[in-house]
Amino acid sequence: MKVYRFDGEDHGLSHCMKAVDFIVDDNDSYLFIEFKDPENPKAYSGNIKKFYQDFFSRSLCETLKQKYRDSFLYHWALAQPEKPIYYYVLVAIESLTAPALLSCTDDLKRMLPLYGPKTGRWRRSIVARCAVFNIAAWNHYLSQFPIRRLSGSTNGQGLSAIEVAQGDEQPQRPFSTSHGDGS
Repeated sequence: MKVYRFDGEDHGLSHCMKAVDFIVDDNDSYLFIEFKDPENPKAYSGNIKKFYQDFFSRSLCETLKQKYRDSFLYHWALAQPEKPIYYYVLVAIESLTAPALLSCTDDLKRMLPLYGPKTGRWRRSIVARCAVFNIAAWNHYLSQFPIRRLSGSTNGQGLSAIEVAQGDEQPQRPFSTSHGDGS
């Protein structure tokens, strides 16, 4: 398994394209992972309130859709080996309820679109699966990639960090947010 910090600027994406935070190249699939941590103590003042507004107004899903599509297009243009792509969004807010996470997941599935257009003319999907998780839900459904918040909750740069391990192996390089604002 390889975990890549996927920064659009570092990978030649133009300023008008958005990128997911991480791409994991697993043996039989790719995981596109977006990490949101608006409760990070180093986040901009008022960020959590705006995040909740965006989350419940569905404008967050618009941003998530754009990040996935731009990352998919970049990945496709590289002619990477064909494997299913799973898009997972980790929102580090434990107070988000299962129904709220499911509602956001359903909205994202419609926006991508997970099942393609109603005409049924697509022969390949652009995403095999997508889901929005908080930390508890992630650890429940993706137990093969357990995560936990690192002690002190920052990585020395004022950015929140999450540690990921595969099974009993030593943790991989920590996932961390790309911005202090939790985006």
